[in-house]
This record gives sequence, C-alpha cells and structure tokens, in this order.
Amino acid sequence: MKKKDLIELIDVLKQTYPDAKCSLDFNTPFELVAAVCLSAQCTDERVNLTTPKLFDRCKNISDYANIDLQELESIIHPCGFYKNKAKNLKLCAKQVLEKFDGIVPNNMEDLVTLAGVGRKSANVIMLEVYNNPQGIAVDTHCKRLSNRIGLSKEKDPLKIEQDLLKIFDKSDYKDINHLFIWHGRNTCKSQNPLCENCTIKHLCNHYRAKN
Repeated sequence: MKKKDLIELIDVLKQTYPDAKCSLDFNTPFELVAAVCLSAQCTDERVNLTTPKLFDRCKNISDYANIDLQELESIIHPCGFYKNKAKNLKLCAKQVLEKFDGIVPNNMEDLVTLAGVGRKSANVIMLEVYNNPQGIAVDTHCKRLSNRIGLSKEKDPLKIEQDLLKIFDKSDYKDINHLFIWHGRNTCKSQNPLCENCTIKHLCNHYRAKN
C-alpha cells in the first residue's frame, strides 16, 4: 500500500470512529494491568462486567498480592481461564511490589517480565497508562484487519506487528491501536463482515477480491 493510501486509511477511520478509545475500564495503572490480564481470550465487555467486584475487593496492589487465591479465582471466574489468570495476577502484583517499588513499569522491557503480561498487553499499558505507545497491540481484530486489508500476510501477532511498524509512522501508533479494534468490532467482523458499509473498502484487498 502506498504512503498516501496509508494516510487515507487512518484519516477515514478517524472520521468513522471519532470516539475510538480504550474499551477497558480502569482508574489506576495496576487496575489496567489486571483488566488486560483478564482480557486474554475474553471480551472487553465481559471484563468490564467482572472488574467492578475485583476493584472493590482489591483497592491497592498489596490487596492483589495477598488475596486468597480461591477467592480471586471466584471473582474472575466469568472471564475464563480463571485459575491461570488468578495465579498470574497475584504473582504480577508481588513482582510490581518487590521489583518495582509498587509502581507499574513505564517501559516495555520491564513490563514483559511481569506474569501474565506479554507484548500485546505491554503495548496497551504503555499507551493507556503512560501515553507513550511503543508499538501496536495486535489482538484478534488487528490481526484480522491487517490480513484482510493487505497490510500483512503473517499469522503470528508479533510478525504482524513488525510489518505494521515498518509501514506506519510512530505518530499513528496510538490511533491504530484504537481504530483497528473499533473497526473490527463494528464493521470488519470475524463472521459476515459488513463490507458494503465499510468506509475503507476501496483500500481493502479482501473487498477487491470479492468484487
């Protein structure tokens, strides 16, 4: 895709979704860490229905580190994979307390050392907590859009991100993180994408191939 087309792609999506933002609810940096950990293989909507009880029970990082594991499992059960997520969340809280003086790290290198925090999660934290995006969080929506539009032929999220970082300016990272998720949820759906209603269909390989 030519540079002018990439610029148009972002501009049109901005006009389509002027209110695009992070869909996870949180008030503190570690609340976002918790929400992102819970969001693995789970919808943001379900996470947002679950976190009010979690945030009410765990008001600070020490609460996450010290909560009984079975109680934590019970609270986050609706988000799926609750045993592994609960174990990671407790360990993550302990790591932040012991290794980072209770402050969520502000760099990718340290973030990805935390239990339950991979590169995608670290990208979200850097963007939403520190307003300093270091990359592009490739979730299922971003992966689907990148493949359909023709921005990447890769299937692995890390490889897709590397393809995206090569073609987009760093100034676009923040917008891409939000816009691709919103477009994937509202238009470029996994099943039965709403291609005829798509505002960027003229830039999409998938649409061109169908027509």
